Amino acid sequence: MTTGLIPGGQPPDPRPTGALPQQRREPAGHAAQHVENRSRSSVITARAAASFEPVGRSVASARSFVRDTLQGWGFADIVDDAVVLTSELVTNAVVHAGTSADVLCLRSDDGVRIEVADRYPEREIPLQGAAINMGSPDREGGRGLQLCAALAGRWGVEYIPTHKTVWFQLDLPARVVGTRAAGPALPSDLLPLADSRVRVAVIQVDRTGHVAAWNEDAEDLFGYSAEQVTGKPLTDLAAWPHTPGTSTGIAEALRLSRWEGSYGIRASTGRVTPVYASHLRVRDTAGEPSTVCLLVRDHERAVLQTPLRGPASDTSTGSEGQSTDPFEVFIGSPAPDDLDGLLQRTVERARDMLDGDSAFLLLATDDETELEVRASTGLPSARQRFARVPVEAGPGRYGSARMPAVHDDLTAVPGAVPLLNGTGMRSVVTVPLKVEGRLTGSLGVAAEAPGRYSNEEALRLQFAADRIALAVESARLGELERLRRGSLSFLVEASDLLAGTLDRDQTLALMAQMTVPTLATWCAVYTIADQASEPYLSYVLHEDEELIDGIKSLLSKVPAPDPVPTPGARVWTAPGEVAHQAALRSSMRSLGLSGSPTRQVTPGIGPTLATASAVGGETVVLPLVARNRVIGMLTLGKPTDEHFRQEILELAEDLSRRAALALDNARLYSERTAISQSLQRSLLPPELPEIDGVEVEVIYRAAGEGNEVGGDFYDVFPIRDGAYGFAIGDVCGTGPNAAAVTGLARHALRLLAREGLTGPTVLERLNSAILDEGARSRFLTLLYGEMRPQEDGSAELKVVCAGHPLPLRLRQDGTVEPAAEPQPLLGVIEDLELYEQTVTLDPGDVLLCVTDGVTERREGSRMLGDDGLADVLTTCTGLTAGAVAARIMRAVERFASDAPSDDMAILAMRVPGLHKD
Repeated sequence: MTTGLIPGGQPPDPRPTGALPQQRREPAGHAAQHVENRSRSSVITARAAASFEPVGRSVASARSFVRDTLQGWGFADIVDDAVVLTSELVTNAVVHAGTSADVLCLRSDDGVRIEVADRYPEREIPLQGAAINMGSPDREGGRGLQLCAALAGRWGVEYIPTHKTVWFQLDLPARVVGTRAAGPALPSDLLPLADSRVRVAVIQVDRTGHVAAWNEDAEDLFGYSAEQVTGKPLTDLAAWPHTPGTSTGIAEALRLSRWEGSYGIRASTGRVTPVYASHLRVRDTAGEPSTVCLLVRDHERAVLQTPLRGPASDTSTGSEGQSTDPFEVFIGSPAPDDLDGLLQRTVERARDMLDGDSAFLLLATDDETELEVRASTGLPSARQRFARVPVEAGPGRYGSARMPAVHDDLTAVPGAVPLLNGTGMRSVVTVPLKVEGRLTGSLGVAAEAPGRYSNEEALRLQFAADRIALAVESARLGELERLRRGSLSFLVEASDLLAGTLDRDQTLALMAQMTVPTLATWCAVYTIADQASEPYLSYVLHEDEELIDGIKSLLSKVPAPDPVPTPGARVWTAPGEVAHQAALRSSMRSLGLSGSPTRQVTPGIGPTLATASAVGGETVVLPLVARNRVIGMLTLGKPTDEHFRQEILELAEDLSRRAALALDNARLYSERTAISQSLQRSLLPPELPEIDGVEVEVIYRAAGEGNEVGGDFYDVFPIRDGAYGFAIGDVCGTGPNAAAVTGLARHALRLLAREGLTGPTVLERLNSAILDEGARSRFLTLLYGEMRPQEDGSAELKVVCAGHPLPLRLRQDGTVEPAAEPQPLLGVIEDLELYEQTVTLDPGDVLLCVTDGVTERREGSRMLGDDGLADVLTTCTGLTAGAVAARIMRAVERFASDAPSDDMAILAMRVPGLHKD
């Protein structure tokens, strides 16, 4: 289906009632002329068009298109008739005629005209004046036109060579001049309370959710000028009461055609201002949609709140003698379809029914031991929402929420209704909500004057509670199901994220980012290194980044919570108390009441008060337990006077178990990585010795992430009397077994060489030691030599090359030649017959030794090889040993684009030229 909005134009004026449809086969220009002649009395203000494919589902799509269009135009009175007629005509087009259908809606000042066109003009249309063609209502065809004749003010059929159009006109019903809704005249003391001047903020939001207009009242209410907020997303300012998996977000509400309800706007001071809002989706003449938001302070909601349709004058029977549902009588119609809306409507109706100053509704937890505040009116709802009170508040029936109770004066029984402590309410009546004998909640109405209620009011309220209890429980179970589905999705995503990293710091950051702001306003993670260590504050996060440092500073002054392994969340009051004391001291200093001379407000008071407000609400601690050990604590907090709901705490507990295991896995991985790297580093020589008359340089690259040592190794070490041993080798394989042979070879070479043994003898004994390892043995290629600098500036080398790539000698004239002959490798056969070769390096000569990771460097089918290495070495004449090694490594890395798959070691030794005086 394709739809489009067309700006106003001049449509054909419908024919008078009773006129016969005419077949017109005229060019488009002639048709336009007829349109002009017949449209003098109507002005089209908007058009909406859509095309539908010739399939059965198009009929439903056409109905939805017409319904949405007319409701958007505000023509709800004629929507049903228009939908019925459109359904019949589109069915004729896509089902009976078998062609696509074009639907055009035209809005004018006196009604709506809807045209349905198909591509089958030859099909016969029964004429309006021929009764025989209209047929029986039971006939398959012709019923759409019968309905047009019965429901439409005017209708007709028009033909052009390629289309047939059936149209109908629906006139708007005459509206009674006067009020749309009116309430009774009330005494002044019963009127809604408002400020001396009511400010209505008008905010227009474009289709992307960004603020496009901001009036003066909005500036007064929230402290931002129009220049500060224009172009910014409204979601940056809105404090939406959102729970994972439930309710509608602000972004979704801005896309609805109409919306009305409460939320908060974060003012320039940082505090959230509760507001009541009415949203209306509109579009300009170019078809661009936007949303107009009207906002007032929440306690002034009567200014914007849509009047509810009250029950009929006879509450027991309807206009046709049918019984009226007592639930509808109390709640009103239509009933809210979400739990929060139903509960809010309930407390408002209960307060009005008993003429109270406030009302509240609490829902019971699953074990019926506590009640959770879910809705209130006339009370500081932001402070009380999700607060929990015990079901049994005291001895006797008046202290239990399971029975109706009337308190004439709460000052005589302090604490009888914990929710009303400090609110100024004196008298209260409470009744239980029960379903099949099970306590599901409690409804109460309170007044500031004592002695306002008696048993008669309790019976009236109990009757109302019995009417709504089942609906409330059904809505609550629906909300719990949505929350559980959302929670399951949240936990699955959290598990995937936590399992995707073994880095400790990243795991801590993920834990915090998953809880804020989804579960809490701020969080802190404490970690415990071992049983003897104290908890350490490792990470702090707040939804407002500017408050993170302040919270971190405040928590550093508070002793960490005790690492108790008991599962579940426990309340931690220390941060709130310290925050309150800090804010009090800052306020007193700013007023000059701390004993010091009066001075202006210090710059630090703002952050201090903001920090105190941020952590002044409920704070809970959940243990992080992994492998039967407490490894830390997850702390979640709310701003001032806010509480956690039980479902959120249960979700946080599930998250803490997964996060604890991920954090402990990251710790174990870090420890094992550190041990592995330490052991690997022990397999390589700590540093190269300084050799008079010889430059030595080594470059080593171990393949694989996190590896410092692989199967390749090298060593250069002093032996005796100015002689030095050098070795470079490659153990078959990788991993711990190869590394074990590497360590064995390097340490055995040093010990045997310092015993005064010759090179062949050293390698033969090393071969025996490798074979003694049995199943753990690995064959080994090794180039071993002894070097002795000479007085004439040269160096004498005795070399044994056991299966290793041959060393290359670079002379000063640029020639390159092997410096040894190949011999059998080690670790394969027991009886080896090895011999050593003597090489003399003249001044300026270079000896280059490498492992096979260098010569076997590949790019597709190409390999660097011995010849390629020799070609690179010929370009190194005159370079130092370090420069030679670096050039060889650059050439190897540039030979292929992929990362090296094998270990590489390069050992370069150079005899510098003689210096001339």
